[in-house]
Amino acid sequence: MRGWGEWAERRQVVLYLAAIALGVVVGLTAPSSAPTLEAAVTPALGVLLYATFLAVPFARIGRALRDGRFLVAVFGLNFVLVPIIVFALSRVVAHDAALLAGVLLVLLTPCVDYVIVFAHLAGGARERLLAATPLLMLAQLVLLPGYLWVMAGTALVGGIEPGPFVEAFLLLIVLPLALAALTQLLARTVRPVRILETGVLGAMVPLMMLVLAVVVGSQVHAVGERLASLVTLVPLFVAFAAIAAVLGLLVAKIARMRRPERIATMFSGVTRNSLVVLPLALALPASLSLAPLVVVTQTLVELVVMVVLVALFRPRAVRAH
Repeated sequence: MRGWGEWAERRQVVLYLAAIALGVVVGLTAPSSAPTLEAAVTPALGVLLYATFLAVPFARIGRALRDGRFLVAVFGLNFVLVPIIVFALSRVVAHDAALLAGVLLVLLTPCVDYVIVFAHLAGGARERLLAATPLLMLAQLVLLPGYLWVMAGTALVGGIEPGPFVEAFLLLIVLPLALAALTQLLARTVRPVRILETGVLGAMVPLMMLVLAVVVGSQVHAVGERLASLVTLVPLFVAFAAIAAVLGLLVAKIARMRRPERIATMFSGVTRNSLVVLPLALALPASLSLAPLVVVTQTLVELVVMVVLVALFRPRAVRAH
C-alpha cells in the first residue's frame, strides 16, 4: 500500500486530470448515471475529508486556533477583499438575474471542505485551514444575506435557507472529524484500527480521484445542455481564481507568513463553497433555474484550477521523484 501511495503521489496531477477526463466521458456518454453519481458526491467527499483529518495530529489543530495572524489574513481575504472582486466581476452578468444569483452564491462563500485536501497536496498548512473551518462556515452563513442584499437586492435574499449550510457542516466536517479523532485514539492500542489508519492514509490520491470523477460526471451533462448560456462565465471564473490567488499571496506576504501558511491562505481565497451552496441554488424560484448550473460550472472550472495550482506549488521534493 505504501509503495502504491508513493507512486500515486508522485503522479497525482496526471491522475487527477485523468479522473476529471473520466468524469467528463461518463457524464456525457451515460447521462442517466448523473443522479447516482450526484448521490455519491457527499459520501465520497466525507471519506476524503476523513482521510485528510486522519493525517492531522489533533494537538496541532489547537495550536492553529491560536494563530491570530493566519485567521485575520484568511478572514480579511475572504470577507473584505473577495467581496470587492466579486462585486466588480459580477457586473458582467448583472443584467441576468439567474446568472447573477449563481455567480454571487458561489463566489461569496469560501470553501470549507476539499480546500483542506488541495492545500495539503500543494504543501499548505492544512491544520490552519481545519482550525479556521467552523469560523469560516459561521461567518459566511451570517454575512452572505447582507452581501446578496447589497449586490442583488432583497428578492434573492428571501430565497436563501440556512439548512444546507448546517447539514454540510455536520456531514462533511463534524462527522469525519469525530471519526478521525476516534481512529487516532484507538490506533494507539488496537492493531486492526492501526492497519485501517495506515490503509486510509495511503489511499488519499485515489480518494481525491474518486471525488473529482464523481463530481464532474454528475454535473457535466447538465452543463453541456445549457452550454451556450454558461460558456461566457468560464473567463469570469478563471479571472476570479487568478485575482484571488494573487491577492491571497500578497495578503500572506504582508502578514509575513511561512510558505505553508501562504499556500493555505491562497487556496482559501481561490476555492469556493460550491458543493454546499448548490442546494441553496436548487431551492431558488423557477425564474432563477439557471443558477444551479452556474454553480456547477464554477465547480468544473475550479477543479481544473486546483489541479494546476497543486502542480505549481507542490513541494519540490515531490516533483523531483
